[in-house]
Amino acid sequence: MFTQQLVNGIVVGSVYALIALGYTLVYGILKLINFAHGEIYMIGAYVGIATLGVLGTMGITQTSIVLTIVLVFLIPIIYCAAYGITLERIAYRPLRGAPRLSPLISAIGMSIFLQNYVQVGQGARDKAFPNLLDLGGFDFMGAYISGIQIFILATAVGVMAALQLFIKKTRMGKAMRATAQDRTMASLVGVDVNRVIAATFAIGSALAAIAGVMVGMYYGLVNHYIGFLAGIKAFTAAVLGGIGNVAGALLGGFLLAMLESFWAGYVSAVYKDVFAFAILVVLLIFRPQGILGGSDSSDRG
Repeated sequence: MFTQQLVNGIVVGSVYALIALGYTLVYGILKLINFAHGEIYMIGAYVGIATLGVLGTMGITQTSIVLTIVLVFLIPIIYCAAYGITLERIAYRPLRGAPRLSPLISAIGMSIFLQNYVQVGQGARDKAFPNLLDLGGFDFMGAYISGIQIFILATAVGVMAALQLFIKKTRMGKAMRATAQDRTMASLVGVDVNRVIAATFAIGSALAAIAGVMVGMYYGLVNHYIGFLAGIKAFTAAVLGGIGNVAGALLGGFLLAMLESFWAGYVSAVYKDVFAFAILVVLLIFRPQGILGGSDSSDRG
């Protein structure tokens, strides 16, 4: 039981961590909670289903599984990155100098709009995500580990490592760190702040798209409501680790999912969401800055 719950928690935690990274990247630069981020994740799952449908009619899913896997991730990434950039340009940039409550209300409004927009376009019923990979599985220390779990974890870890390298080694990554540290000074030394912010939204949305496709592959069903709960939990994970801290988002995602998994396995699966949000309340009372602390210049260095 213990090993099985640990495995389940690690797999789900990798998804939480990817979504939480989107929250923490945006907050680190804009000090804004993008509550529409969960809906971007949901849209990524739907675009994955649509992509598979198109590839199926073209016969690609039957002839090349590798190309199918690449496209079922790549197309949602591009699509959701465009959504993220558009979201920033329409809903947040005009309010950049407004009181903090204004962009927060705008974020909540965009979340509700996107959720209902997908519901109108795709219907309120669950959509089946076709089974792409039949990788079997194996027993390990009393736990059953499926091939799709290994695939999801390996993909998530690879994406997280690539993000860390991007932030630390590339010119855009350095510009993001500079903008997070001092936006005004960064603009004075030649950093195109608007471009950096747009890139941050694009990257965060791309990570959410990857998480959406992986959840669709894992559970086999998606609906227009999955973004709300996953987004709130990922936000909880970001706060748990330290909002604005990239390493904190990773830690918070895995820790929250494992706590949920053990609670569901040993106490009650019905109240695991209540337990997750109880953790958030307790953390905000006793350590509001999170386990690793909030965003500062060291978080991205």
